Amino acid sequence: MQPDLGLSSFSLLDLAALVCFLSAWFGYSYAVEHLAGGKRSLNGMMNRYRHAWADQQIVRENRVVDTTINASLQNGTAFFASTALIALGSALTLSRSTDDALTLFSTLPFGAPMTRAVWEIKVAGLALIFVYAFFKFAWAYRLFNYGAILIGAVPPRDGDPVRIERAARRAAAMNVVAGGHFNRGQRAFFFALAYLGWFVSAYVLFATTAMVLTVMWQRQFASDARRALQDHDDP
Repeated sequence: MQPDLGLSSFSLLDLAALVCFLSAWFGYSYAVEHLAGGKRSLNGMMNRYRHAWADQQIVRENRVVDTTINASLQNGTAFFASTALIALGSALTLSRSTDDALTLFSTLPFGAPMTRAVWEIKVAGLALIFVYAFFKFAWAYRLFNYGAILIGAVPPRDGDPVRIERAARRAAAMNVVAGGHFNRGQRAFFFALAYLGWFVSAYVLFATTAMVLTVMWQRQFASDARRALQDHDDP
């Protein structure tokens, strides 16, 4: 007889809500990163400015400002990596207070009773999201470190123009890749907030997923930050 891992306690509605959550996450990521419309997003527009930054490196004699900008990007990434570890620890702590948490969530509006096994599976899913976010932020930090090296490898402006342009473009390409991994880690944080709705009920997960997806779409395609770039976009 196979042991019951708690999977039988999930209703079809729970599974449908989970599929909706994952589809929203991966579908949104694919649309923003791979479809043509993603180039018109705020991230896509900022990637063009990363290349414009490389053009300025070519004509600058002193590149201290470039290393300073890169260091600020590294510091922000390190902060989020540390935050991901703290969030992961908090998620693991939830598994140590299962009884109190089950009592609390069952009294919430729309709260649905759940078994200990179901609770632990949901907590494990939340922990996996934060593990994924940490790896993305840690890798982005490393890539920004590589970017600093590539900035230092850009020849002086009185050198071979072809070599200078190639080196600057290489640094810009690395910066774009690093920014992409940072965006994926931050996206995981946003969807972790949506995932919290599942601890209440499947209905709440549907609602929180829709809310997070709407907010992220609005920020990328209809925010005041994007309009600020669109109104003065010249790269």
